[in-house]
Amino acid sequence: MNHLQHPIAVIGATGQQGSSVVEALLDQRQAVRALVRDPASAAARALEARGVDVVAADQQDSASLQRGLTDVAALFFMTTFEGSDGTEGEVRRGVAVADAAARAGVPHVVYSSVGGAERATGIPHFESKYQVERRLSQVVPATFLRPTFFMENLSPQLAAGESDELVLRLPVPSDVPLQMIAVRDIGAAAARVLLQPEAVVDDAVELGGDELTMAQVAERTAAAHGRPTRYEELPLDVLGDDEDLRAMFRWFRTVPAYRADFDVTRRLVPEVHDFARWVAERTGVRAAASA
Repeated sequence: MNHLQHPIAVIGATGQQGSSVVEALLDQRQAVRALVRDPASAAARALEARGVDVVAADQQDSASLQRGLTDVAALFFMTTFEGSDGTEGEVRRGVAVADAAARAGVPHVVYSSVGGAERATGIPHFESKYQVERRLSQVVPATFLRPTFFMENLSPQLAAGESDELVLRLPVPSDVPLQMIAVRDIGAAAARVLLQPEAVVDDAVELGGDELTMAQVAERTAAAHGRPTRYEELPLDVLGDDEDLRAMFRWFRTVPAYRADFDVTRRLVPEVHDFARWVAERTGVRAAASA
């Protein structure tokens, strides 16, 4: 890949997706500028120690965003609906970043949205991300990565104690296929598009590395862990009164829900993980850490 003369900005560089993008860019020896709320935090200092330019910027402060985005070659960011202001806050923050990028003259923005955002799912945090997409489209050249279900969502259950049997549980029927992607591969795809915008012909791509039923996920987990693993479907009631999550898990049951472009994903990330490889690598890392 070509190196860009100016740094690539990453908002959320200390988070799960942002850090995967930083990692992929550093692997390509591309200069990175991390926009963080607290440059004195341990995570920010760790980035600085790796040669990342760390600057203070807050999505609630448009002036700081514009300063941080001045003279960059491109920008990666994502938004979250977590927090007291929910999806309204997500849209507000996303629009603030879009507008600051436009004022700063950022040549290209890569926004990590969600698979299905454009398909009127009715899921609140999908709809909010699509509102951010629409604003970006109005003000800056942008590419939208729309990841499917994160493999990492299963990590807490895979880290369960060393009982004889591992049980995976989600409010999804065992025979419904679910498309998924490893966060590391989202980072690799983003880095590719940040460095080579022409790698995505359209303005968006839905990212997926695998498609499995949860019964198949349990089979592959058992093979990697070397111990019995089964899947247990949970009722939607376990989600309580969280209408956002209830809407998402109901949507998962409507096949096809996610509609990943596996061919384009593999062109962007030739070594994209399927679930078997991801869980095997994760199992190996954990075993090494405990040795």
